[in-house]
Amino acid sequence: MKIEKNSVVAIDYTLTDNDGVVIDTSTGRAPLKYLHGTGALISGLEKELEGKEAGAKLDVTISPEEGYGLRNEQLLQKVPKEHFPAEPEIQVGMQFQANGPQGPILVTIVKVTDTEVEVDGNHPLAGVVLNFKVEIKEVRAATADEISHGHAHGEGGHQH
Repeated sequence: MKIEKNSVVAIDYTLTDNDGVVIDTSTGRAPLKYLHGTGALISGLEKELEGKEAGAKLDVTISPEEGYGLRNEQLLQKVPKEHFPAEPEIQVGMQFQANGPQGPILVTIVKVTDTEVEVDGNHPLAGVVLNFKVEIKEVRAATADEISHGHAHGEGGHQH
Protein backbone atom coordinates (compact mmCIF):
# COMPACT_ATOMS: atom_id res chain seq x y z
CA MET A 1 0.00 0.00 0.00
CA LYS A 2 1.26 3.46 -0.90
CA ILE A 3 1.21 6.33 1.58
CA GLU A 4 -1.76 8.61 0.88
CA LYS A 5 -4.24 10.71 2.83
CA ASN A 6 -5.73 8.73 5.72
CA SER A 7 -2.99 6.11 5.73
CA VAL A 8 -1.54 5.19 9.09
CA VAL A 9 2.22 5.23 8.68
CA ALA A 10 4.91 3.97 11.08
CA ILE A 11 8.45 5.28 10.56
CA ASP A 12 11.83 4.95 12.19
CA TYR A 13 13.78 8.18 11.81
CA THR A 14 16.84 10.14 12.81
CA LEU A 15 16.77 13.92 12.47
CA THR A 16 20.04 15.88 12.27
CA ASP A 17 21.02 19.46 11.53
CA ASN A 18 23.54 20.37 8.81
CA ASP A 19 26.42 19.79 11.25
CA GLY A 20 25.29 16.19 11.80
CA VAL A 21 24.08 16.85 15.35
CA VAL A 22 21.20 14.51 16.21
CA ILE A 23 18.12 16.57 17.08
CA ASP A 24 15.71 13.65 17.52
CA THR A 25 15.50 9.94 16.79
CA SER A 26 13.15 7.03 17.22
CA THR A 27 16.09 4.72 17.97
CA GLY A 28 15.35 2.76 21.13
CA ARG A 29 11.63 3.56 20.92
CA ALA A 30 8.66 2.26 18.98
CA PRO A 31 8.42 3.67 15.45
CA LEU A 32 6.56 6.97 15.17
CA LYS A 33 3.03 6.27 13.98
CA TYR A 34 0.94 9.05 12.42
CA LEU A 35 -2.14 9.65 10.28
CA HIS A 36 -0.95 10.92 6.90
CA GLY A 37 -2.52 14.05 5.46
CA THR A 38 -3.55 15.63 8.77
CA GLY A 39 -0.53 17.87 9.34
CA ALA A 40 0.90 15.58 12.02
CA LEU A 41 4.35 15.94 10.41
CA ILE A 42 6.07 18.99 8.99
CA SER A 43 4.85 19.59 5.45
CA GLY A 44 8.19 18.89 3.76
CA LEU A 45 8.56 15.45 5.30
CA GLU A 46 4.94 14.52 4.68
CA LYS A 47 5.37 15.54 1.02
CA GLU A 48 8.48 13.35 0.68
CA LEU A 49 6.71 10.32 2.20
CA GLU A 50 3.63 10.61 -0.04
CA GLY A 51 3.37 7.65 -2.45
CA LYS A 52 6.10 5.57 -0.74
CA GLU A 53 5.58 2.02 0.58
CA ALA A 54 6.66 0.03 3.63
CA GLY A 55 10.33 -0.92 3.43
CA ALA A 56 11.39 2.28 1.67
CA LYS A 57 14.41 4.10 3.10
CA LEU A 58 14.87 7.80 2.42
CA ASP A 59 17.42 10.51 3.10
CA VAL A 60 15.47 13.76 3.02
CA THR A 61 16.61 17.37 3.41
CA ILE A 62 13.85 19.80 4.40
CA SER A 63 14.25 23.56 3.99
CA PRO A 64 13.13 25.81 6.86
CA GLU A 65 10.19 26.97 4.73
CA GLU A 66 8.83 23.40 4.64
CA GLY A 67 9.96 22.62 8.19
CA TYR A 68 9.40 24.95 11.12
CA GLY A 69 9.57 28.17 9.12
CA LEU A 70 12.09 30.96 8.90
CA ARG A 71 13.13 32.82 12.03
CA ASN A 72 11.02 35.91 12.70
CA GLU A 73 12.97 38.45 14.72
CA GLN A 74 9.67 40.16 15.63
CA LEU A 75 8.99 37.15 17.86
CA LEU A 76 11.84 38.23 20.16
CA GLN A 77 10.46 40.32 23.00
CA LYS A 78 11.77 41.85 26.21
CA VAL A 79 9.44 41.45 29.17
CA PRO A 80 9.84 43.04 32.62
CA LYS A 81 11.20 40.40 34.99
CA GLU A 82 8.43 41.15 37.49
CA HIS A 83 5.92 39.51 35.10
CA PHE A 84 7.52 36.14 35.83
CA PRO A 85 7.06 34.13 39.02
CA ALA A 86 9.82 34.35 41.62
CA GLU A 87 10.02 30.55 41.78
CA PRO A 88 11.48 28.75 40.02
CA GLU A 89 14.40 31.05 39.23
CA ILE A 90 14.15 32.18 35.60
CA GLN A 91 16.98 30.71 33.49
CA VAL A 92 17.99 30.74 29.83
CA GLY A 93 16.43 27.78 28.01
CA MET A 94 13.27 27.59 30.13
CA GLN A 95 10.02 27.54 28.17
CA PHE A 96 6.67 29.09 29.03
CA GLN A 97 3.30 29.35 27.36
CA ALA A 98 2.40 32.94 26.53
CA ASN A 99 -0.54 34.60 24.80
CA GLY A 100 0.30 35.66 21.25
CA PRO A 101 -1.81 37.56 18.70
CA GLN A 102 -3.22 34.26 17.30
CA GLY A 103 -3.52 32.51 20.66
CA PRO A 104 -1.15 30.61 22.96
CA ILE A 105 2.48 30.21 21.88
CA LEU A 106 5.47 28.53 23.46
CA VAL A 107 8.30 30.96 24.20
CA THR A 108 11.89 30.17 25.15
CA ILE A 109 13.91 32.38 27.48
CA VAL A 110 17.05 33.52 25.66
CA LYS A 111 18.43 36.20 28.03
CA VAL A 112 17.88 37.24 31.65
CA THR A 113 19.03 40.51 33.26
CA ASP A 114 18.23 42.02 36.66
CA THR A 115 15.18 43.78 35.20
CA GLU A 116 14.21 42.05 31.94
CA VAL A 117 13.67 38.64 30.42
CA GLU A 118 14.08 38.24 26.67
CA VAL A 119 11.81 35.57 25.18
CA ASP A 120 11.79 34.02 21.72
CA GLY A 121 8.47 32.92 20.23
CA ASN A 122 10.09 31.15 17.27
CA HIS A 123 9.99 27.37 17.19
CA PRO A 124 13.43 26.14 18.37
CA LEU A 125 13.99 24.63 14.89
CA ALA A 126 12.85 27.72 12.94
CA GLY A 127 15.46 28.59 10.31
CA VAL A 128 17.15 25.18 10.59
CA VAL A 129 17.69 22.86 7.60
CA LEU A 130 16.44 19.44 8.72
CA ASN A 131 18.01 16.17 7.54
CA PHE A 132 15.97 13.01 8.03
CA LYS A 133 16.99 9.39 7.62
CA VAL A 134 13.67 7.56 7.46
CA GLU A 135 12.66 3.93 7.12
CA ILE A 136 8.98 3.26 6.49
CA LYS A 137 8.03 0.32 8.69
CA GLU A 138 4.29 0.05 8.05
CA VAL A 139 1.54 1.55 5.91
CA ARG A 140 -2.11 0.67 6.38
CA ALA A 141 -5.54 2.18 5.86
CA ALA A 142 -6.77 4.16 8.84
CA THR A 143 -9.79 2.97 10.77
CA ALA A 144 -12.95 5.10 10.91
CA ASP A 145 -12.09 5.98 14.55
CA GLU A 146 -8.60 7.14 13.60
CA ILE A 147 -9.96 9.30 10.79
CA SER A 148 -12.65 10.85 13.01
CA HIS A 149 -10.13 11.46 15.83
CA GLY A 150 -7.51 12.82 13.41
CA HIS A 151 -4.62 10.62 14.63
CA ALA A 152 -3.23 7.09 14.61
CA HIS A 153 -4.03 4.79 17.53
CA GLY A 154 -1.92 2.13 19.24
CA GLU A 155 1.77 1.83 20.09
CA GLY A 156 3.71 4.75 18.59
CA GLY A 157 0.46 6.66 18.04
CA HIS A 158 -2.22 7.99 20.39
CA GLN A 159 -3.26 5.68 23.22
CA HIS A 160 -6.99 5.50 24.05
